[in-house]
Formats: sequence, C-alpha cells, structure tokens
Amino acid sequence: MVVLVLAHESRAVAKAALGIALTFTHEEEAKLKEMLAKAEILAVGVDYGGEFSTSIGKIVERAVVAAKREGVISSAHAEEGAVAGATHEALMQISSRAMGLNVGGKIGVARRGEHISAAIFVSIGLLHLDDVAIGLGHRALNLC
Repeated sequence: MVVLVLAHESRAVAKAALGIALTFTHEEEAKLKEMLAKAEILAVGVDYGGEFSTSIGKIVERAVVAAKREGVISSAHAEEGAVAGATHEALMQISSRAMGLNVGGKIGVARRGEHISAAIFVSIGLLHLDDVAIGLGHRALNLC
C-alpha cells in the first residue's frame, strides 16, 4: 500500500479500510495495521461468510464487535452506530449482486479522528461461477 496522504482524511481512511479488506492473511493484515498506525489510522479486519440476506445483521454486528475489541472505536453509542452505518452502507452497495447467494470475504474498518470507513470485499458464489464485489461506506463523527 502506498503511503497515505492525510490532507484528505476521509479518502485516506477509506483507502485504509479497503486495504485491510483486501489482505489475504493475518500476517499481511498485521503488517498493514502497523504501517497505518504510523499515520495515526486505527484499523481492523474481520472475516465472514454465509447466505447474504440472512447474514447482513451478523456481518454488521461482527464489524462493530471487532472495531470495539481492537480499540478502533469505544463503546460510545455514536461510534458503534458509525461503524454499523458504514458497514450497512457498504453491504447495500453489493446487495443487488449477492441477494440469495452465498458470500464470503472480509470487512475492513478504519478510523482516523472523526472519519470512519468500512469496506467489504466479497466473493459471491453460485455453483463454481464465483463473482467478486467491493462496497465502501463512510461516516463522520462530531468530536466536539
């Protein structure tokens, strides 16, 4: 991943979330998280899978729990809601392609200051005809 330019924090955080979602191994994810931490970006990745329409709530829940567990967000209602909203937005971007099918992939959540992004990288399975899709959501917190 290229060094992030922080002049546009929302873009940098979105790029970080996408980068985490695209990692294949836990080692690769850990290295990226270290690099992002140097730019004061907190990030977490979480794997998921299942039938898309029945898994939406579980996927959102996993993103929120992972973000809290790894210190990306606190247990404040607004922060949990920001991760949930960004994750749901990312899921809705891929829903027309995934509805009724099995999916598997990774969620990347990243935060710097008031900016939170969630990225979904998903394989959509139908027999042996797999497809891939990416969704991205962003929320901004009022830190006053």
